[in-house]
Order: sequence, then structure tokens, then C-alpha cells
Amino acid sequence: MNQKKNTSSDNDILDPEEMFLTVELDEGGTETFQIMRIFEANGQDYIAVCPEDGGEEVYFYRYFEDADGNPSIDNIESDEEFEIVTDAFDELLDDDLFDRM
Repeated sequence: MNQKKNTSSDNDILDPEEMFLTVELDEGGTETFQIMRIFEANGQDYIAVCPEDGGEEVYFYRYFEDADGNPSIDNIESDEEFEIVTDAFDELLDDDLFDRM
């Protein structure tokens, strides 16, 4: 499962100017990711991110906004949910590719 553990409850995780996400890691420290897309799958919003340094991996998190529009994320806990999310993301990429043709 491509996913970094998020322990952040900080609502200020997204930088709207740069579209980056900062995640607090379980082992301490933080890691910054570039936001690829926020999308819906099976009635839940998710966020797809990749390493800021241009790495090839894609990580997925549940994505939420509170009543004031402040974003937060949560880990995907099951393999079944992760499969639903990756299938939805792959379909979005296929649709994007088709639209460009």
C-alpha cells in the first residue's frame, strides 16, 4: 500500500498557492508532497499526492474539509478501500489521457 502514515490534526496542511501537502510522519519529522488531484471514490473524497522532489510514487489519503473549508487528511486503513481508491484514480488518469487525444 503506497501510503505514508499521517498523524497530523493540523488544519493548515494545504498551501493553496503552491498546492503542496505537509504530512507529519509517525517516526517524527515531516514530508512535503505535491498535490496531484482531489477526487471522489465510493462517496468519499481522497487526495493523491507525489513526493515534492519529483519521485514516481503516488500516495493516497482520505480528504475532508470542515464547515469552514479547512482541509484535513486521514489514512486509508484497509486494502479493500485502497483498491477502490487506486482503481478510481487509474480511471481518472485514463479519462484525462483520452480527453487529450
